[in-house]
Amino acid sequence: MDINIAIVPQAVRLARLESKAQVLGALADCLAEVYGLDAADVLEGLETREALGSTGFGRGMAIPHCRHAKVNKPTLAVLKLDHPVDFAAADAQPVGLVFGLVSPENAGAIHLHALAAISRLMRDEARLQALADAPDGEALYAVLTNQFLRNAA
Repeated sequence: MDINIAIVPQAVRLARLESKAQVLGALADCLAEVYGLDAADVLEGLETREALGSTGFGRGMAIPHCRHAKVNKPTLAVLKLDHPVDFAAADAQPVGLVFGLVSPENAGAIHLHALAAISRLMRDEARLQALADAPDGEALYAVLTNQFLRNAA
């Protein structure tokens, strides 16, 4: 990623979920567990944002996001779904890759830059394919953080 986004291997997971509501709940639980946030607060923030309009970005991905007082930089959890779910995405395609982003409460521009960075990541066809091909959370994390390139050097 090209900006300072907090992401750790434990926050990148494969998931078997059946609905958008389950995806949002799993993201909230993951963000709470990994980063020490309150799951109910995160879920409320994600649901409030989602009520404004779907965060289904298109191309099989979604970026549910919110702000939270207890994070000091954009913080990310990533779920790769074992089968896509309807997310009411802009292109009407079901979603199989979900980036849950929580940014600091007063981080207007930083939050927008983080969303843009995730969006740019998904326009890279090779990286998108690598994410789709990743067999587990560890491989997903490596693709997201360019570990493959660093380790090859």
